[in-house]
Amino acid sequence: MSVRQNLPIRSWQSGDVVQGFALLTKKETRQDKNGKEFLDLELSDATGAMAAKVWGDSPALEGKYEVHQFVKFRGAVKNYRDQLQLTVDQCRQANESDRPDGFDESLLVPSTREDIGDLRRRLHKTLGLVSRPVLRRLAEETLAIHEEALAEHPAAKSIHHAYRGGLLEHAVSMAELAVKVADHYPELDRDLLLIGVLFHDLGKLLELGAMPANDYTLVGRLIGHVVMGRDLLRDRCAAIPDFPADLQLHLEHLVLSHQGKKEFASPVEPMTVEAVALHFIDDLDSKLNQLKNAREQTPGLTYLRGLGRHMYLPALGEEEIAAETPVVDDSGVDDEAIALPPQPSLFGG
Repeated sequence: MSVRQNLPIRSWQSGDVVQGFALLTKKETRQDKNGKEFLDLELSDATGAMAAKVWGDSPALEGKYEVHQFVKFRGAVKNYRDQLQLTVDQCRQANESDRPDGFDESLLVPSTREDIGDLRRRLHKTLGLVSRPVLRRLAEETLAIHEEALAEHPAAKSIHHAYRGGLLEHAVSMAELAVKVADHYPELDRDLLLIGVLFHDLGKLLELGAMPANDYTLVGRLIGHVVMGRDLLRDRCAAIPDFPADLQLHLEHLVLSHQGKKEFASPVEPMTVEAVALHFIDDLDSKLNQLKNAREQTPGLTYLRGLGRHMYLPALGEEEIAAETPVVDDSGVDDEAIALPPQPSLFGG
């Protein structure tokens, strides 16, 4: 059987046998209905992620590899309940000796497809529309401190914008949308809305580790990004002499209420028109990012855990796919030399 080597995860299709390198973003030991242990994994690269299983009879069950490590793997792609899934038969931690075979960390860390420099310019341009000098100063001084981290951090662990630069991409998209919404609804205070966008998820710089270790920190688990974002806002306001108390109170409310509901970790629910607008702008951008990623990975009728329902997401057109998918030449692969078990392992001892 032909084995596809070092192809991006986003290009995998049901029936493919694949071999290559990935970032291990999830590893959990579970039991099947017969009480037999198996591993529930997630493999990621710069183009996407896929759920994977290591069943009890697989040699990969004994392999040495942990979450946030780069791994070398081999397995078969299958369709399970309308979702693609990889059944892994071999897996181990990648190392320096794998570089001649194509191991390159830069290709394996999920990252925004946007140009980081362009995103930064767009954020500065949009926040430059803030008209009140004190709020413009707040934005400028906040970016001076946190912009570098914004460009590296994910916006979430798994649901939306969960990749390097995702937090910056999310902020830019929301800010540009906020300007359009404020233009359409002149009763909205555009200044407050834009500063709310900047600070609403800023606490995620403390809640989540930077890529590739996109996981919750201890303080992130115990306090959460909403309250930490409010604290960062308070710190920046305190650094500006005579910062208006009424503006600070409104901005704190925007940060604390942006999740929309108390059951979604908002200490309070939106109680101003700007807070309502900020919540829905955030919700729209995060949901559309989920749908975009899902359509690219599993087009058609697919179940989205983050939305709690099936969604019909027609496949991208051929021209769109060609424009976005890297072309990798896997010709010349010796099928016999990399046949699946029971042939000898490719991965050594």
